[in-house]
Amino acid sequence: MRNTHFPGRSPVYSLDGMVSTSHPLASKSSIDILSKGGNAVDAAVTAASVLAVVEPHSTGVGGDLFCLYHKAKNNKIIGMNASGRAPNSISIDKLENLGIKDSIPFQSPHSVSVPTGVAGWIKLIQDHGNLELKEILEPAINYAEQGYIVADVIADVWEREVEKLAADKDCKNLFLPEGKCLKAGDIHYQPRLAETLKSIAEHGRAGFYEGDIAKSMVKKLNSLGSFHNLEDFANAEANYVDPISANYRGVKIFECPPNGQGVIALMIMKILEGFDFIDIAPNSTLRIHLQAEATKIAFSHRDHYLADPDHSNVPVERMLSEEYIKTLRSLIKIDSCTRNYKPELPIHPNTVYISVVDKERNSVSLINSIFHSFGSGLVDPDTGVLFQNRGASFVLDPSHPNFIKGGKRPMHTIIPSIATKENKPYLSFGVMGGHYQPMGQAHVLSNIIDYGMDPQKSLDFPRSFYFDGLLECEEGIPQNVREELAAKGHQVKVCDLPHGGGQVIEHRGDILIGGSDPRKDGCAIGL
Repeated sequence: MRNTHFPGRSPVYSLDGMVSTSHPLASKSSIDILSKGGNAVDAAVTAASVLAVVEPHSTGVGGDLFCLYHKAKNNKIIGMNASGRAPNSISIDKLENLGIKDSIPFQSPHSVSVPTGVAGWIKLIQDHGNLELKEILEPAINYAEQGYIVADVIADVWEREVEKLAADKDCKNLFLPEGKCLKAGDIHYQPRLAETLKSIAEHGRAGFYEGDIAKSMVKKLNSLGSFHNLEDFANAEANYVDPISANYRGVKIFECPPNGQGVIALMIMKILEGFDFIDIAPNSTLRIHLQAEATKIAFSHRDHYLADPDHSNVPVERMLSEEYIKTLRSLIKIDSCTRNYKPELPIHPNTVYISVVDKERNSVSLINSIFHSFGSGLVDPDTGVLFQNRGASFVLDPSHPNFIKGGKRPMHTIIPSIATKENKPYLSFGVMGGHYQPMGQAHVLSNIIDYGMDPQKSLDFPRSFYFDGLLECEEGIPQNVREELAAKGHQVKVCDLPHGGGQVIEHRGDILIGGSDPRKDGCAIGL
């Protein structure tokens, strides 16, 4: 039990179903769907659609989705990749002719990959849901049409992104009404987005990827010089994928395969598995050092290999082989840093993670994202769609596996996860925070397995992350520990914003135990 002398929250317990999201309205809407007879898939899509309205800096219909679904009836885990592709006619040469040579600007229309999350919603519901799409999307439509109250953490991000929101006039009109930044407690309306959601509810896939809505989105992007066309949207497709997995101290961890970075999370866990944590305190210098070193090594592989597997060979089996992991683990020195690693991509994009378990013990682990805060900052005024900027993850070096090419998916950061123990459901979990996610998953999982923390405490616990030459520590890591890390050669900094977010639902016998990250506005709710 937590120490109730200090602020915090207890884990949530339930027998008949559990939802955990980053926003109370999404959690409530999702649990309502379970109460109406919906299953975990229905409830997860409801949560994702509500978050697309009430957490606009993190997700939306203009973004992507990855999902793992553990179906209780056959004890099988399936994966879904609903990440968008670059427009078919784009190329490195065309971008160079426009003066884009080093990287794709994050607020450029060329950073907009085709939004494919909606295709994922629809396929999941058609193949695995219990309820009709209209009922599932009804809460999101209502919040978009009738308004929702801006929550605290969201308001803070909103204020930090005013300059970005003001750059595109249509984005400014939507997110800076009357030229003012919305504050916590203000009511925000998105009537155009409500109409788009109604179209999806009524016509399914065609209501978004064809007809007037698709034409409007293409028109907006083309007006800014993009290479998108109607065919790119019509061909947007969510695909089922076979999950990849690895073991950590008897627990089997499942991830979506590349183009997502789930393999990197597994690499970090496997490297750390070789160290005995029994005598290592959870907030100690040594633990944080080992996590940082494992992350450096795994990320160096990410930026060398990770790309769309349809266009490049990603050596997943080799990266996770015991022999290779042993070799990588041997690079770590206990008393000093082994190497410096400087990723090429920016830190802390925004994402929402959703965990749902229903009465039958079907589990859904789902992530919806527009990448950076408010994505590309580009809005289609007629549909209310805010476009993601995931295409900025491509590189412009044709020798790199993640180089941009028409119809190709970029390297993706979002990674939902499911864990089993003795071939039975154990955890549905995920950690938000862009590039932090693999390290975050390893940290939260270790909190549970190595230190016996419940889901809520595992999320509450202080975090650190090695990035861009810095070991960024939250304020919860003591000063003496930060000094000792510096003595090992780490360049230590207290981070401005905490690392990521996250949700966890644990299966423990006949009960469910849920937690939701205090770094966000959300909560876990049980039936």
